[in-house]
Amino acid sequence: MHRMLIDGKLVTADRTYPSINPATGQVIDHAPDASVADAQAAIAAARRAFDTTSWATDAAFRARCLDQLHKALGLHREELRELTIADVGAPRVITYGAQLDEPIAIVRYYADLLPGYPMTQELGLTEFRGQQHRRWVEKEPVGVVAAIIGYNYPTQLALAKLSPALAAGCTVVLKAAPDDPLITLALGELIAEHTDIPAGVVNVITSSDVAVGEALTTSPDVDAVTFTGSTATGRRIMAAASATIKRVFLELGGKSALVVLDGADLAGPIGTAAFATCSHAGQGCAIPTRMLVPRQLHDVIVEQVKAAMGRVTYGDPTDQNNYMGPLISEKQRDKVDGMVQRAVAAGATLVTGGQKVDGPGYFYLPTLLTNVDPDSEIAQEEVFGPVLVIIPHDGDDDAVRIANNSIYGLSGAVFGPEERALAVARRIRTGTMGVNGGAWFGHDVPFGGYKQSGIGKESGAAGLEEFLEAKSLAIPVS
Repeated sequence: MHRMLIDGKLVTADRTYPSINPATGQVIDHAPDASVADAQAAIAAARRAFDTTSWATDAAFRARCLDQLHKALGLHREELRELTIADVGAPRVITYGAQLDEPIAIVRYYADLLPGYPMTQELGLTEFRGQQHRRWVEKEPVGVVAAIIGYNYPTQLALAKLSPALAAGCTVVLKAAPDDPLITLALGELIAEHTDIPAGVVNVITSSDVAVGEALTTSPDVDAVTFTGSTATGRRIMAAASATIKRVFLELGGKSALVVLDGADLAGPIGTAAFATCSHAGQGCAIPTRMLVPRQLHDVIVEQVKAAMGRVTYGDPTDQNNYMGPLISEKQRDKVDGMVQRAVAAGATLVTGGQKVDGPGYFYLPTLLTNVDPDSEIAQEEVFGPVLVIIPHDGDDDAVRIANNSIYGLSGAVFGPEERALAVARRIRTGTMGVNGGAWFGHDVPFGGYKQSGIGKESGAAGLEEFLEAKSLAIPVS
């Protein structure tokens, strides 16, 4: 059984719970089921490490530890790959990107960024009551960070929070997603066994008890909370954290639009829509699951997207020929199916898919819906499954209106003549946009949403700044 990391020690808990392989429905292993007392011990360790060690002030040591972590992840990459496939249900093909290999590169990025990063800024002299004063700003770590991650890309989410937090000088309590805890526990074991990161700087816990997450968000010894997950949970975290006025960084849901303009080469958006929708069975917050198309091209595009979805290979995620794997759990598959069936009952047309796959595991067919009311549940709420809706628009202004008709603003894409496509992209209220197939994703690119898709930015220099405070200082000049 994998163990938690608390105050530099690999430990179990008084109870455990099973981790299920979503492709087979079978138990892989059992994870420690941490109690509130375990969470409090982890918080206390992180507080002590921040307040009493040199971690927060020794940037050179932090960079060396990040380098050690990067090397350890590289050495154990293939073991982590197999565990990711089993624990997360991720197809092998996507472990070479955002499920594993890209997150490992995140650690390298922050290890390299830290040594030359400007932690001070001179503001020059000012005169006050006849005396010259030198003013400057120093960057300091925010303190103890509670990092709570979602189940869909656990290594990406964990390392995108851990790496900049550690680079900044923070200490961290990382809580794994309860659905796939083993891969995050493996990360804690690598930290304990292959790095010089001091005891208490990183703590990794797993739990099925929601009270553990509440303890992290309400503790007065936690200075900041970073969370990736649903908008509904994000709202609860904001409310819980408000009592202690702690910093909150949220990466939440999305209902991104893929906009096709008249004059676009249709090959790009059709392939993007079909395959992005099915990437990791649709379990991605930035996936564009609303396709907005010119009304006069609607029927042609629907048929071509249907054909493209028919070419999506799905099944055993260990088979490198399968592009799409299972949903994370039976509960999630039932949720996806319920939303599709309610949409059909409300008048939507089911073009393809719309049903569970018989056999072991939690597979759901690639699904396409049309005749969808833009204000309906299926067009407004995040499904987190391989479900795409196609909605007609009547020109660029109408496309922008429909795209912005959402509480979310995480990502999106536009295809069309370049000047118009860029103009439309700039009018859509989202944190990231791809134009004519432009790929924005990368560990050096700030990622985060507008509106109810979140607060703050992950990755890039902006991701480091989320974990820094700015202290202004001044001294008289003689």
